[in-house]
Amino acid sequence: MNSNSEKSHTIIYEPNQRLKIGWVKTWIILVRNIVHSWDLIYQLFRRDFLMSYKKSFIGAGWIFISPLLGVVSWVFYNSTGILKPGDVGIPYPAYVLLSTSIYGLFGGFFTSASGTLTAGSGFITQVNYPHDALLIKQAMLQLANFAIVFFINIIVLFSFRVVPSLYIFLLPLLILPIFFIGSAIGLFASVIEVVASDINKVITFMIGLLLFITPVIYSSKVQNPFLQKMIKWNPLTYLIGGARDMIIYGKMEHLDTYFICAGVSFLLFLFSWRIFYITEQRVIEKMI
Repeated sequence: MNSNSEKSHTIIYEPNQRLKIGWVKTWIILVRNIVHSWDLIYQLFRRDFLMSYKKSFIGAGWIFISPLLGVVSWVFYNSTGILKPGDVGIPYPAYVLLSTSIYGLFGGFFTSASGTLTAGSGFITQVNYPHDALLIKQAMLQLANFAIVFFINIIVLFSFRVVPSLYIFLLPLLILPIFFIGSAIGLFASVIEVVASDINKVITFMIGLLLFITPVIYSSKVQNPFLQKMIKWNPLTYLIGGARDMIIYGKMEHLDTYFICAGVSFLLFLFSWRIFYITEQRVIEKMI
């Protein structure tokens, strides 16, 4: 005989049920799903992180090698005069390594968010669990790889006799807006891909193109007037450049604009998260 404390639960499903939930209640549900699924998130993260380089000959060594190989090309262009980065304040290899590492984190957040559901396609249609956990798991993978790459950055900075600012301890907070904007664009892309995969390909191409209009491989004080305008209206100029400048110089040139971009990024993330939550079931139906 069941005790009085035990209660039966009836779940009622209605058409467009998630759409009827208010905005604030949606975000409360999403946060609660992540908290309740934390053990699952950790197990998935641990499994995927250990398996990432298991079948590679070099293995986890690629985490160290990949950013260094990328820097070699930019240093070569700079030495040949093809690339004119301007005065960056510190030795160019250290500057471009740190900048591209932070930009790579943004790209990683975008890729992770856009592939949130496909990352768990193996069991997403078989196991009933909050799929928001996959977004956090994917982001944790990016942060784990970035932590290793950032350690290399610190070694390179000291090897060039560049002492990082004490504001380096604010890096976890400085990364948050980058996560918000990268994940927001990625979540939008994951929804759009179901309707029009061509548009998603355009978005992915534009993310790669953003590298060349963000002061990552060159100084923000370039001479080209058109490029100056592109840099000025690019939010990554302030989010990525601001995080880098705080680490190297201990200050931001446009602190007010940084906070504006950070606030807008957070609102975009909340909006895209709700859109993803509403359309999630339809996306999964397309995957079956």
